[in-house]
Amino acid sequence: MLLGAAKYLARERNFKGTVHFIFQPAEENEGGGRAMVEDGLFTRFPCDAVYGMHNWPGLQAGKFAINHGPMMAALDTFEIQVQGRGSHAAMPDQGIDPFISVAQIVLGLQTIPSRVLSALDSAVVSVTQIHGGDAMNVIPDSVVIRGTARCFSESVRAQIEESLRTVCESISKAHRATAHVTYKRGYPPTVNAVGPADKAVATARALVGDANVQLGVRPSMASEDFAFMLQACPGAYIWLGADGSAPSKPLHNPRYDFNDDTLALGAAYWVNLVRSQLA
Repeated sequence: MLLGAAKYLARERNFKGTVHFIFQPAEENEGGGRAMVEDGLFTRFPCDAVYGMHNWPGLQAGKFAINHGPMMAALDTFEIQVQGRGSHAAMPDQGIDPFISVAQIVLGLQTIPSRVLSALDSAVVSVTQIHGGDAMNVIPDSVVIRGTARCFSESVRAQIEESLRTVCESISKAHRATAHVTYKRGYPPTVNAVGPADKAVATARALVGDANVQLGVRPSMASEDFAFMLQACPGAYIWLGADGSAPSKPLHNPRYDFNDDTLALGAAYWVNLVRSQLA
C-alpha cells in the first residue's frame, strides 16, 4: 500500500510539500518503531504529522475504523520469582512451598483490574507462564511466573505496576516465601491526536462514504509500536477492514491470510491523505 502510494505520488507530484514514507521494521516484540525514533527519525526527516494503518480482521473490507484517542493498549511484561525452600514432597513442613504463594498470586493479580483500578479504566493482567520443579516428588526452591499487563493510560500503568509488586510481595511473605518482581515497560498506548485523526476521518470518508467510516470503536488490547512515533510526533492510526466474503481469521492466527483486495484502497487512502494535507 505504501509502495503503491509512493510510486503514484512520485510520478504525479500533485501536492506541495514533503512526504516521508516510513517502513517500520520489527513491529512484533522488538520495537522497531522505538528504534527508529531513538535513531533520530524525526530529526533527520522532520514531520508535522505521522500516520499509520493496519489491516483489521473483524471489520469488513471497504470500511475504516478510527478513534479520537486510544486505539491500542500499552504492553508491559513482568517476571515474578517466588523463592521458597525445597523439600521432599512428603515432608512439606520441612521446607517453604513456593507453589502455595504462586497459586494465590495468580488469583490475586486478577484483583488489580477488578478491585484496584476504577471500573471505568480498562486493563488486562494475564499470567502466561509458570515454570518450576523437575521431579514429581520434590517441592522446588523457586517458581517463576511471567505475563503481560495492558492498559490505555500512563497513570493506570503506574497503578498496575505498584499493585502487582504489593500483591506478590505480600502474599509471598504471608507464606514465608519471598518474591522478586521484574516489571518492564514495553510499548506505550497508541493514542491518536484529535487534529490528525480528523484529517484521517475526512480522507477515509471521501474515499468510502460516511457510513463506511466507524468512529468511537472499541480500542484493542493488543499493542503497536507505532505508539512510539505518536509520542514523538502528533498523528493518527487507522484500521482498514480485512474481511472479505467470509470473515478473516484473526491476526496472529496460523490460518490468517492477508486480503489482497484491500491493497488498492489502502494505497488510495495514503494518496488522498497527502493530497488533502499538502494541497
